[in-house]
Amino acid sequence: MDCSPLSFLNVITEGDIEMKKRKRNDSDSVDCTPPDYVMPGAKDRPILPLQPMSKDLKSPQCLKVLTASGWNPPPGNRKMHGDLMYLSVVTAEDKHFHLTASTRGFFVNQSTQETFNPKPASPKCSAHSLIELLNQISPVFKRNFATLQKRRVNRHPFERIATPFQVYSWTAPQMDHTIDSVRAEDAYTSRLGYEEHIPGQTRDWNEELQTTRELSRKNLPERLLRERAIFKVHSDFVAAATRGAMAVIDGNVMAINPGEEAKMQMFIWNNIFFSLGFDVKDHYKEYGGDYAAYIAPSNDLKGVRAYNGVDIEGLYTLGTVVIDYRGYRVTAQSIIPGILEREQEQSVVYGSIDFGKSVVTNDKYLELLEKTSKPLKILPHKVINDQNEEVQIISSVECKGIVGNDGRYYVLDLLRTFPPDVNFLPMEGEELSEECKVLGFPRKHKHRLACLRQELVDAFAENRYLLFMRHAALQLMSIRQKKATTVEEEQKISKRLVAAAQGLRSPDLPPKDVHDLDKNETTEEDPNNPPPSSTTTESDSQQPSSESKEIETKESRESDGKEAAKNDPKAKVSGCTRGQGASSKDPIDAEAQALVESLAEQDSGSLDAASREVINAACRAIGSLSDSEFDVRFNPDVFSPGVTHPDPQGDQFRKQKQLVKDAAAFLVSHQIGGFVKDCLEHSITAIDGQSLCEALHDRGINMRYLGKVADLLSQHNLLEHIHRISVSEMICRAAKHQFKSYMQGVEMLCLSAAVSHFLNCLLSTFSNPHPQLPEDFGLNMNKKKKNKKRSRHYPIANHVDREWASLTPQDMWSNIKAEVKEYFDFNLTCDSSDSAVETYGLQKTSLLREICIKCGVQVLLREYNFDSKHRATFTEEDIINIFPIVKHVNPKATDAYHFFQSGQVKIQQGFLKEGFELINEALNLFNNVYGAMHPEIAACLRTLARLNYILGDPVEALNNQQKAVLMSERVLGIDHPNTITEYVHLALYCFANQQVSAALRLMYRARYLALVVFGEDHPEMALYDSNIGLILHGVGEIDLSLRFLDNALELNRKYHGQRSLKVALNHHLLARAFSCKGDFRAALMHERETYTIYKSQLGEQHEKTKDSSECLKHLTQQAVVLQRTMNEIYKSGSQATIPPLQISPPSASSVLELINIINGIVFLPLSQKDLDRLQQRQQVLGNLAENKVKDMPTIKEAGDQESSAPKVPEEDDSKATKADTAEADDGAAR
Repeated sequence: MDCSPLSFLNVITEGDIEMKKRKRNDSDSVDCTPPDYVMPGAKDRPILPLQPMSKDLKSPQCLKVLTASGWNPPPGNRKMHGDLMYLSVVTAEDKHFHLTASTRGFFVNQSTQETFNPKPASPKCSAHSLIELLNQISPVFKRNFATLQKRRVNRHPFERIATPFQVYSWTAPQMDHTIDSVRAEDAYTSRLGYEEHIPGQTRDWNEELQTTRELSRKNLPERLLRERAIFKVHSDFVAAATRGAMAVIDGNVMAINPGEEAKMQMFIWNNIFFSLGFDVKDHYKEYGGDYAAYIAPSNDLKGVRAYNGVDIEGLYTLGTVVIDYRGYRVTAQSIIPGILEREQEQSVVYGSIDFGKSVVTNDKYLELLEKTSKPLKILPHKVINDQNEEVQIISSVECKGIVGNDGRYYVLDLLRTFPPDVNFLPMEGEELSEECKVLGFPRKHKHRLACLRQELVDAFAENRYLLFMRHAALQLMSIRQKKATTVEEEQKISKRLVAAAQGLRSPDLPPKDVHDLDKNETTEEDPNNPPPSSTTTESDSQQPSSESKEIETKESRESDGKEAAKNDPKAKVSGCTRGQGASSKDPIDAEAQALVESLAEQDSGSLDAASREVINAACRAIGSLSDSEFDVRFNPDVFSPGVTHPDPQGDQFRKQKQLVKDAAAFLVSHQIGGFVKDCLEHSITAIDGQSLCEALHDRGINMRYLGKVADLLSQHNLLEHIHRISVSEMICRAAKHQFKSYMQGVEMLCLSAAVSHFLNCLLSTFSNPHPQLPEDFGLNMNKKKKNKKRSRHYPIANHVDREWASLTPQDMWSNIKAEVKEYFDFNLTCDSSDSAVETYGLQKTSLLREICIKCGVQVLLREYNFDSKHRATFTEEDIINIFPIVKHVNPKATDAYHFFQSGQVKIQQGFLKEGFELINEALNLFNNVYGAMHPEIAACLRTLARLNYILGDPVEALNNQQKAVLMSERVLGIDHPNTITEYVHLALYCFANQQVSAALRLMYRARYLALVVFGEDHPEMALYDSNIGLILHGVGEIDLSLRFLDNALELNRKYHGQRSLKVALNHHLLARAFSCKGDFRAALMHERETYTIYKSQLGEQHEKTKDSSECLKHLTQQAVVLQRTMNEIYKSGSQATIPPLQISPPSASSVLELINIINGIVFLPLSQKDLDRLQQRQQVLGNLAENKVKDMPTIKEAGDQESSAPKVPEEDDSKATKADTAEADDGAAR
């Protein structure tokens, strides 16, 4: 609690890795035996190892009691003697003392529990500090406090620093609740319970939030100061809002309208306004009632995030936090000055308070919102109000503008910032595209507030801009062809015209249909002839790996594309269009680009007629709202039911509606198909529901499309693992929806019983679980009438309702199936947890983890028997806590982020040292803004560690990666997907530093966490098992090594295909292991498979094929020698002499080289000729990336290209293809 989540790295490694002395012969004393539950094929998924207990976990007791004395406050005469306060102490020796804190220090007085005597005790015992005084009166305190200090100092600093936001674990051990008067005093006295309205101490959150945004931002120091202030105030606001929301739901805050029904009540606590997610006074009746009221705060938060991202000076948004707790959704907002003193009708000067019936506007708001129009793709438009007047607005009609008493212009109710999703908005007379109709759209949704995501809007606009450029180029080619003077020139232009026309695809179709990919094949690339498209941008969140194939992390590719697109409009062209790079150097494309730029710089009237016609034709072709320039913006009110438009039958309004339909069609036919294609190419590695959700959101795909995504995934055998995660996610989300309504009928007395009963119905095999009702349940029944009256004052009705207790597993799964069908349009073919496990390959431990994280449930850390048919799995004692799920806006350190992206670009170009310096500077700036703990700092440390390792400094790599692991555990969670990846990287650096025992323990930990999160049947597990098998091979544990390597081979065969280069490498590793064991027949068999794959994929002349051939010859010779020896023994008996077999154990360097290859790194020594050729290629890449880096801050100019020349990391294509390496490199990007 209190932003102090746990970290278990030093428990796993049995001490601080950095402080351990490196042993040259570490392998001699290595304990290699893995726990049984980590072994391949193990069926048990224990939960206890999630939080391994340290030997010195229990702290020594220093005092029994230290609290404020009952004699406080000092009377007037004692104040004049310098007394400040009195303390009561009970030492570990069970002695009672009363201490006086005075202006001169601390001393023991003569007071007792019955009598007050403030005079110093005899013999006199005093000290300047409280610690010194306690040392004098208690020897046990002196000894134990010194031990406590020493233990704390020995912990890593990252284990002690508080995190900016609270992170909850879904499991918790049973802790002894000891008496602690200091804890009790801190919980109540210092905060006066839950009412933090002490005069002079209450924080004016709105003033703090807005003042920090008004700080100057003219230069870097000012921007850092501003961003640090924004982040600090925001994190404090989130903490206060979360505490207040929990107090509201727990009934500890009085409503400002106590006479209203519980669902309609509103609250103010600590200068924060709280409202519940219910449809008050049928406000959302036409939009879905309570369902719409529940989703509206989430949509509003997205709008706040969008406007904060634009960061227009003079336009203000409210501090907004959305909290889900105990089945209720609470919206916490800062309070606009003066808003409570007047009616809403008097306050609103812009927008509508009744969904478009009465609309007002304001010139100042129009001026401010005009600046947000282009970045947010919002079209200025007119609507007709109830007085039949045309009103100009630049937002949705629901957006309200209120001028506070402080003179600031606030916008709120931003729930319709982005255009509606017409795929979930059935309307009479509106036809969708054929692609949408084939998939069953439009579908009726639970509410009518379904909107497209900002990522989808940006991707669609970028895609249309690319098509706009292509059309312009096509028109220019046609003009050039007409003007051609020679036959050759005409033929040349004709060829390019045909090529351009073929490349001009419909924006609603993916560049390559995913159905064209064979379900049972995996594409491989020839490393000798890399495809030219490898330099094009691959998606809205991915950047290409450079032609020089420098090692880079996945997150660098993804985040670089996003930031480059934000900072450079030209770079946005390539945002979300796989295979359609915008960096073409074709003269016609360049001419089209120049034509568009000239149009932007000057009036279209100054262009010649031909150029103007080119632009006009391109605008018409891509559906631009303007015929004279590229204009793709959306009218968010175009399908709003209560809004009247000036010319609903006009051509312009038809274009606006068509653009919204095209965006929805783009999502279905382009983005979903592109997502599946990315999965097939292993550029997406989802390992749990959260990483799957982030991958979909990065591509602008809402989670309500998950059923359609799952249907597409099911058509590809290679994507079985992602399909399994998708089904699990739908089940857990449907269960969460049911949990919400289920918990609203439960009183405080029965919370633990209700939650345990819910989990039993969801996961237990026991068919008839009964909730454990409290003993006084019957007594409460007699108070039903009284409690109903009381319920008017609290959002939680304290009446006794036994409906929740009647829930059965059959009802639960019937409701889940119906919810999955209604919400996701997916047919779930299971009717119990056991059939879900059998049908879809799910595991109950993973389901328990997902549902606990989504619903905010913390369960006891113990082993659960899910398969017992005679007793329920969970009891009420297993429910430790219910924690809030908090959604808020994450403030960004923009300058630090730009430095980080500039560093990534430099690394892609091969300037490793320059990239290192930029990322190191980004780390300093991140620390300046966020403090010591933040996920973006962890990403920086991870990248620095990888660069340290590549540049030949494994010791520093180990240091940085250790920090990254500690930080990831604490700010993301001990079993977060990123944390698992961090463990794998740390294991690599430990092995490079000859800490073999630590490396193995870290890999076992990573494998265990992966088993709990997603199970063994996943391609990522092949990477972990290959690493473990190699390390075990290196220390001579051949039998253990073979078990892990065999499992890795099977997984790679399943998910990469029989002829994948990953499979070839696995065969080679097995051949090495078998040869060290002396089993040359098995070694020959595996190496022969390696040779066959290399020969078919790379050709006979490739270096790896030749190496494999040499290895085959060597193994054949050894096998022949062994066979001759065995024949001699059979013939002549024991007299035959056996020549020694040439079996040499693998060296640590050779094992490390193979581990590097598996993890995507190979060091290649380059000659001067190679360096010259590389420099030429880097110059080409520099030209391609010029638009991305020219506006980014840099520490120094990219100069000496030889600075990173001694070791240039390249992908070893013979071992791992580009897609393979990307998949093995850094896991899912965050």
